[in-house]
Amino acid sequence: MNILRRLAMAAFGTAAIFTINTLNQAAVAYKFDQTEIDQNSVVAVAVPRGLGGHQLLVLEQISKSRSCWSESGSNPVTIDPLLLNFDFTGLCGRATDSNGYSIRMAGTDLALKYSLSLQNNGSDVLLVGSPNDPNYQPVVIGRTRGVTSGLMKVFLDPEWRFAKRAYDGKTLGHFYLASNQSAPGSVNNGTDTPPITTAFKDISSDIYSKEIQQAVDLGFVAGFSDNTFRPQEALTREQLVSLVLESLKRVKGANLSIPTQVSSRPYSDVEASRWSAAKIKFAQDNKIVSGYEDGTFKPQQLVTRAEMMAVLRKAAEFGLTLQGQAPNLSPTQPVKTFSDTPNHWAASTINQMSSYCSVASPLNESGNQFFPDAGAKRNYAAAATLRMLNCVSK
Repeated sequence: MNILRRLAMAAFGTAAIFTINTLNQAAVAYKFDQTEIDQNSVVAVAVPRGLGGHQLLVLEQISKSRSCWSESGSNPVTIDPLLLNFDFTGLCGRATDSNGYSIRMAGTDLALKYSLSLQNNGSDVLLVGSPNDPNYQPVVIGRTRGVTSGLMKVFLDPEWRFAKRAYDGKTLGHFYLASNQSAPGSVNNGTDTPPITTAFKDISSDIYSKEIQQAVDLGFVAGFSDNTFRPQEALTREQLVSLVLESLKRVKGANLSIPTQVSSRPYSDVEASRWSAAKIKFAQDNKIVSGYEDGTFKPQQLVTRAEMMAVLRKAAEFGLTLQGQAPNLSPTQPVKTFSDTPNHWAASTINQMSSYCSVASPLNESGNQFFPDAGAKRNYAAAATLRMLNCVSK
C-alpha cells in the first residue's frame, strides 16, 4: 500500500518546511492554543501498510469546489482518497505523521507525551494515544467499527473532536485530536474549582468521582499501585465480568461465593488458568453473560456502553434472586428518552435500565444521547454498577 507515500511525495517541500518548524514549536509547546473547526470537513483514515498494521491519515476538505475523498459502505465505512487524482493545492489538506497531528486534552498539548497509533483487536481498528511515560495509561480515541482490507474511516469516540493548533493568534496546519477531559493520570481539571478529595490523583475533575470513590470504598473496584484510577481507560469483557460479580457480593442480604478456579475452559479462547476464567464460568452458568456463536468469549475485546447495559440488567436480575425475590426490575423513575437508541439492538434494555435508578444515563450525564456503540470507560462502569447495586439492595 503506497497511498501515504504518494501523498507525502506530492507535497515534499511543504512537509520539509513543516518538520523544521515543528522542531522549533516543540520547545514552546506550552504556548500553543487550539482553534475549533468544522467536524464534517475532516476525516481520520486507517490506511493498511504493506508489512501489516495501519497508519493514520487525516484529510481535510478546505474548498468545496472538488471532493477530497468519498465514503461508502458501513461497519466499516471505506474511504477513497480522491485527492490523489488531481492537484489538491488549496483544496485539500492532509497529515500523514506526527508532524501533522497530535493529542490535546483539557487544554494541554500532549504532542511530546503521547503518540498516536492504530491497533487491530480483531473486530475493530482502534485509534489509541500511547504515553511515553509508563506511569500513564493509553487512551482510546476512536474506532473503525469493523475491519476490511481497504482504507477505513475512523469514528472518533463522543468525547473527542478535531481541532487545529494555534500559536500567537494564528491557526496552524497541525491537527489536534482534542478532548475536554484530562489525560489519564492528570490532576489538572482546567478550572478554578477546588478538586474533590479522593483517594486517587486522577479523578478529582471526573464527573463520576464521588461514585467512583463510593465503589472503591465498597470494595468491588480498585485503583492501581501508582495511586491512579484511570477513569478513561477502556473496559474489556473480562474486566466487566469481574467488576459486576464483585459488586454482587455486596448485595444486601446475599451470601455469594464465587469459585476462584475452574478445571476446564469455559470458552474455547479462555484458558482454565486465565485470571478471569472462574468468574467468566460463573457468569456464564448464571446467564449473566454469554459467548459468541463460534464458541469464543473474546475476554480482551472492549465493551460498548450498550453491551454493558445488557450485562448490568442480567446482573440486577440475578442480584434480586440472591435476595429471594423475583427477577423483575421495577422502575424507580420515568424512562429516559435517548435520541440515538430507538433503532438500536439494545434499545429496550437501555430504556429499562434508564428507569432503574438511572443505571443507563447520557454520556457524561449531559444531553439526550446515550452513544450505545461508544466504548465503556472505567469511570462510567464503576458509577453504573454502583447504581445497579444500590437499586438491587433497596
